[in-house]
Amino acid sequence: MHDSLLVTIRHFIALNEAEEDLVRQLFVPETLPKGGYFLRPGEVSRKVGFVLQGVFHNFQSRDGQELTYYFGREQEFIGDYESFLPAQPAQHGIQALEEARLLSITHDNLQRFYREVRAGERFGRLMAEALFVDVLRQLTSFYEDTPEQRYARFMRIYPDLQQRVPQYYIASYVGVRPQSLSRIRGRATL
Repeated sequence: MHDSLLVTIRHFIALNEAEEDLVRQLFVPETLPKGGYFLRPGEVSRKVGFVLQGVFHNFQSRDGQELTYYFGREQEFIGDYESFLPAQPAQHGIQALEEARLLSITHDNLQRFYREVRAGERFGRLMAEALFVDVLRQLTSFYEDTPEQRYARFMRIYPDLQQRVPQYYIASYVGVRPQSLSRIRGRATL
């Protein structure tokens, strides 16, 4: 069950056998039904997850409309660091769009991972850097790209999600109304 997590961690840092055993101990299995919440808006985020199976969307409700900020899928980490790190109520929610299996780690256990894995803090820094770059790219795209360019970017990043998630989540991520998505799809250069 932890093999794909270990492969992902080893992509960034080396692990010895004792550290692999610690990872297996600190990351606990969790399942969520379709529509289940990894984090509800207003709750304090107390864990980070590694997705083994399923798709999640990170969203915020505004004026009665859900705005999707990112998707998390297999072999990716999900969480709300804006809530997790300072232990403040989350503005966003994270919801399973399919039945999901994941491995989650609590804040305290993540601190233990950083302390007890030789390059644990380095792993955390590299993950934070990758997340930071991704957020900047998405923010820049929202201000500089046309909806067609944002849709093309979505298809490059998430080519498998077109058939896995409802179109209104994709439209929300791209920043258009659902009825505009089919028109944009036809004009997007993939």
